[in-house]
Amino acid sequence: MTFKSFLDYLLLEKNFSVHTITAYKQDLESFENFLKSELDLAKPEKATYNLIRNWIVYLVEQGLTNRTINRKMSALNSYYKFLLKVGDISINPLARHRALKTKKSIQIPFSEAEILTVLDELNFDDTFEGNRNKAIIELFYSTGIRRAELIQLRLKDVDFTNGSVKVLGKRNKERIIPLLPTVLKSIDKYMATRTDLETVHDDEFLFLTKKGYKVYETLVYRIINDYFSKASYKVKKSPHILRHSFATHLLNQGADLNAVKELLGHSSLAATQVYTHGSIAELKKIHAQSHPRQK
Repeated sequence: MTFKSFLDYLLLEKNFSVHTITAYKQDLESFENFLKSELDLAKPEKATYNLIRNWIVYLVEQGLTNRTINRKMSALNSYYKFLLKVGDISINPLARHRALKTKKSIQIPFSEAEILTVLDELNFDDTFEGNRNKAIIELFYSTGIRRAELIQLRLKDVDFTNGSVKVLGKRNKERIIPLLPTVLKSIDKYMATRTDLETVHDDEFLFLTKKGYKVYETLVYRIINDYFSKASYKVKKSPHILRHSFATHLLNQGADLNAVKELLGHSSLAATQVYTHGSIAELKKIHAQSHPRQK
């Protein structure tokens, strides 16, 4: 059994994204290479839990974090579940495996003041890149979309007439998100300067590099980090923190949790509830200021 059948299953039947499938492939190949080089075992489907534990020890010694190791175990566990499903193995060696303990990292959103500083006070050059960068930041904050979703946006996904954008999320699930007038204005201004590009290769995509290719992950991260470094002292400044800020600020203003869940493209409320700590903090502040017993 090759990995290809499993990866095809993830793509065609489970509707996993290409990004996720690539990560799974790399994790499985890493395990296979370990078995070949360290234990002279060519077939991962023959591995026992003791052998897998040897790999875990090896990964720890290589300095990988528990979170990264857990991700690799998750990929390997999915592979074994697939082999069980098709009848290639009778026992999943990871059936009783417990994930390594990880520290819960607290994602601190940008404050509303920090975001307003970036969007209203910082200088965005009236150039292709300046207008593109502002449109990207506006879109992130007003929609809460993921970085991968923004990168894959196409021109046809933006509906200027109805003021909305169609987003293709995880498992190829589509959702429609309304766009604020300020966002539409920023996108329109960006599109006007986009016509100045000498060459456009990926013309169907919304956001491009100055060489005419669609934007990529590190570029999008760098845009967010560079601008917010001028307005925030927070350690982490990333597209995900903007997504986190979007959800937290909506909840602070009284938005319904289910509505925020739909906007974020979450499959369950549990995933959305991680963003509620900020709104709870705001409620505590209001409570402390307003309750008669605080007088």
